[in-house]
Amino acid sequence: MTQTDDFGAELADFVRRVGELRTARALPPDEHLAVLDAALFELRHVADTLWPKYEQLKAAAPHASSPDRQERQERQLLKALFQRLPLPVALVDRDTVVRRMNFAATGLTGVRAGYATGRPLAALLSPGDRAAFRSQAAAVARGEGDRSLTVHLQQRPEERLLATLTPLRPPDEPHPAVLVVFQSGVSTGAYPLPGTVAAGWRAVPDLSESTRHAELLDLVDAMTTELLSVAPGDQEAALGAAARVLHGRFADWVVADAVAGKPLKRTLVLGPDAAPGDEALAQVLAGQDPADCPLVMEAARGGSASLQVRPEDTAGFGRDPAGDPVLVRADVTSLLCVPLTAPSIDGARAGAGAGAPGPVQGVLTLFRTGPRRAFSMAEGQVMDLMSRHAGLAMRRPAEPRRAGGYSSG
Repeated sequence: MTQTDDFGAELADFVRRVGELRTARALPPDEHLAVLDAALFELRHVADTLWPKYEQLKAAAPHASSPDRQERQERQLLKALFQRLPLPVALVDRDTVVRRMNFAATGLTGVRAGYATGRPLAALLSPGDRAAFRSQAAAVARGEGDRSLTVHLQQRPEERLLATLTPLRPPDEPHPAVLVVFQSGVSTGAYPLPGTVAAGWRAVPDLSESTRHAELLDLVDAMTTELLSVAPGDQEAALGAAARVLHGRFADWVVADAVAGKPLKRTLVLGPDAAPGDEALAQVLAGQDPADCPLVMEAARGGSASLQVRPEDTAGFGRDPAGDPVLVRADVTSLLCVPLTAPSIDGARAGAGAGAPGPVQGVLTLFRTGPRRAFSMAEGQVMDLMSRHAGLAMRRPAEPRRAGGYSSG
């Protein structure tokens, strides 16, 4: 069973990559040679890896054993050791999606482990390091041996880190994982334990980080002010107000879709309007059916946000009437697709289930294009906070109208 699941995952990944190569026809002709090299690499992967595994499946016998008490205790001990290691360590899958991070890793990256889980670790790195990191992680997950490479964190690009990747097969799981250990590329000293400060360890953010933090606080303040100014009960007005706050200062493109029953309804498209092509693309997006945008539908159904840098699935936001992917035509370098959810007003007042998100009220999709800096994990956290505020504003019930005024008698 384990071998079968492993082979199925490998085959599914191959099919997905072939689909991505098919969309490369929309790229300029001078980039077709690189696509051809990628296609030849995928064919070699099938011949050298997938086909031999398929032949071995006939002789593989599935077996599994339930862990006894001693094994469970050992797992708990290993989990505690993982969390208390003084070196930053993260457990990721073949796509660098974080499964676990220890305390030292959260201190190094400045991102909470709960928020990082389920999001790609590569998004925390500088844009120039992400492709190499993803490629090395995929190679390690395929069983091609340990790898090491130098990377830089997006929030601290001046600091060189040595990332060591090694394969790990979690017990009772069919898919291999990758263990990533970060070490300083300049100093051989260990990272400080959580709650301590070592000599030379920068505890105060630099000026650029402080400036960016202040800008995000201003953005949250502007969002809250606009949402409180919207009349209760007007869902489209609340959605439009949130989109206008984000347009320009936070994203080049903002697309708003309302989940007012079925089907979804596109209510607003805001673009840069810097060139005639942008105006034409805005008209295309305004007339687009949200059901043709897999990213929007996934956010509306599952209620989970998506942050992508250099989106690999170029058809994730549909195609224009000519068949070209919208993300390619808009030159999207990073995107955020965020559902607007919030607890119900009555539930929040009663104190029952206030922490559980309610139904999705709308979906906001944000594009950054061209040379603009990509969305960071910190900005994703802030957007997650503002999305809850917007969802709560959309759920505010309309104030009841009085039939007559106050009676004097």
